[in-house]
Amino acid sequence: MAANQKVNLKKPNMAINAKVKDEQQPKLPVSFALAMFMSPAVWIGPVASARSTLLPQLFSQIDSVNKVWAVGILGMVSSLTAAIANLLFGAFSDVTRSRLGKRKPYIILGTVVTSLSLVAIANIQSIIAIIAVWVVTAAAENAVAASIYAQISDRIAPKWRGTISTFYGVGGTIVPQLFAILAAQFLGDVRVGLYVMAAIALVLMLVHIWLAGEKSNMDEPKVTLDKKNLVTHFSLPTKGARDYYLALFGKFFMVLGHTIITTYLLYIFTDYMQMNDKSAGAAISIFSSIMLFIGLTFALVSGVLADKLKRVKLPVSIATYLLGLAALFPLFDANPWTMYVYGVLAAMGTGIYNSVDGALNLDVLPSAATAGKDLGLINLGVTGAQMLGALVASMIVTGLGYEAIFMFSVAMEVVGGILISAIKSVK
Repeated sequence: MAANQKVNLKKPNMAINAKVKDEQQPKLPVSFALAMFMSPAVWIGPVASARSTLLPQLFSQIDSVNKVWAVGILGMVSSLTAAIANLLFGAFSDVTRSRLGKRKPYIILGTVVTSLSLVAIANIQSIIAIIAVWVVTAAAENAVAASIYAQISDRIAPKWRGTISTFYGVGGTIVPQLFAILAAQFLGDVRVGLYVMAAIALVLMLVHIWLAGEKSNMDEPKVTLDKKNLVTHFSLPTKGARDYYLALFGKFFMVLGHTIITTYLLYIFTDYMQMNDKSAGAAISIFSSIMLFIGLTFALVSGVLADKLKRVKLPVSIATYLLGLAALFPLFDANPWTMYVYGVLAAMGTGIYNSVDGALNLDVLPSAATAGKDLGLINLGVTGAQMLGALVASMIVTGLGYEAIFMFSVAMEVVGGILISAIKSVK
C-alpha cells in the first residue's frame, strides 16, 4: 500500500526492520503474493474449522451434558500450548540455517503433524484423549503459523509489505468462512470431516511451499546460542517496543471479544436460539457465507482506502470497534437474524482488520533479526485470547447464560480499539 510506504519511510527504525530494500525489489513478487494469499488454508482453515465446528459436534455426540465445559477446556489447554509453541518455533526458525531455508522446515513438519493428529482424533471416542491429542495439533499448527507470516519480514521490501499483507488478509478473510461452510457439511459424519481437513492441509502445504519458493539460507551467518544471543532471540523485546506492545495487547482484546462468540457459534444456534442440528448447520452456512462475501469485499476495499487516507492504524482501530457494535444485536434478541446482522458487521470489521493489521504489525516490529519470535509474541494476542476466551465463555454461559458473552464481547472490543488507537509511530 502506498500509505504503508509513506509511513515506513518516516519511521526511524525501518532500515532495521527491512532485510530487503525497496531498490532491490522493484517489482511485486507475484508468486510469493499468491503463496501468502492461500497460506491461511494450510493451517487456519483445517484447524479452526475442526476446533469450532467438528469437535463441538463430536463432544456433543460423546457427552452432551458436559459439552460446553469440554469446549472451554479444549480452548484453554490448546491455546496455552499454542502460545508457547508460536513463540518457540518463531525463535527457532529465526536461527535455523538449512538447505530448505529457515521457515520451510517448520511449515512442512508442522503440517504433517497437524494432519496426522486430525486423523488420530477422528478415531477417538474419549473427550480427555481428544483434548490431549489436540495439544499436539495446537503445537504443530503454530509451528506453521509462526513460520509462514515471518517470511514477509525475511523477503519483502517495505514498499510491498502492505500489498503482500493485503493478499494474506484477503486469504485470511476467505479461508475461515469457506472451511466453516465445508465443515458444516460433515456435522452428520465428523470422522470424514476430520479426514478431509487433514488431506486438504497436506495438499495445500505443498502448493504453498512451491509458490513461496524459499531457498537455502546456509550462506547466512550462523547464530551461536551464547548468553547474548539467547537473550536476543528468546526474550521479550524492550528497546523501542512501546507501540509493539500496544499492537500485541490491542490484538489480544480484539480476538478475545470475537472468540467468545465464534467458539460457541454452534451452541448459540442450538442452545441459545433453540435450533435443531439440521437448522443450525444451515444457519452456520448462511452466517459463514455472510462473513465470507462481505469480509472479502471489505478486505479488498480497505486496502485502497488505507492508501488514499495514508493510514494503517486508523482502519484497524475502526475494525475493532465494529466488532463491538456487532455483538449488541444478538444480545437483545435470541433469533437467527441477529446473528446474521452480527455476521455483516463482524465481516466488515474482520475484513478491514485482516487486510491492514499485517502491515501494522510489521511496522511496529522492534527488529528484523528477531521477526519470527516477535511476530510469535504478537500472535500471543491471538492464542492467549483464544485460551481465555474459550474458558471465560464457558464460565459465563454456565453461570450467566449466553446473553452475557455478548456483553463481555462488546467491552473487550472497546478496550482493544483504545489500545490500537494509542499507537504513535504509525498513523
